[in-house]
Amino acid sequence: MGKIIFYEDRNFQGRSYECMSDCSDMSSYLSKCHSCRVESGCFMIYERPNYMGMQFFLRRGDYHDMQHMMSMGMMFDSIRSCRMVPYHRGPFRMKIYERENFGGQMYELMDDCDSIMDRYRMSNCMSCHVMDGHWPGEYRNFMNMGMSGMKWMSMRRITDTC
Repeated sequence: MGKIIFYEDRNFQGRSYECMSDCSDMSSYLSKCHSCRVESGCFMIYERPNYMGMQFFLRRGDYHDMQHMMSMGMMFDSIRSCRMVPYHRGPFRMKIYERENFGGQMYELMDDCDSIMDRYRMSNCMSCHVMDGHWPGEYRNFMNMGMSGMKWMSMRRITDTC
């Protein structure tokens, strides 16, 4: 079971919203979100409603200034949705593809990969099929995840209970 508390302002100030599961749109609870505290579990947070846009993985801890933290390489205006990451027991399996819509070369991952380019000599990884692990499903392109103009360069499994 996870628990995260979102705050409108930095340093845990302003109105707050406590969440213990997925939330597809926080706008009805908070007008903005600039800090949060993960009391238990792990969460994936998103910059747009319906789990779209840039995303960050958060584990137990205090996040005083989300806008500053997320601006390192990416620009987040505010957190708009979140998903709780359940603990996964069992193997991890993912097929990665060189092109969108499962085209081109395909490789199967069962462990972490620090560099897709070095391990598989793939210059691009544009789609994937998660068969075992968190959020199994098919991702035909980055648009399905709310991202465009980006490519995967490494993969890391979520293996702890957070």
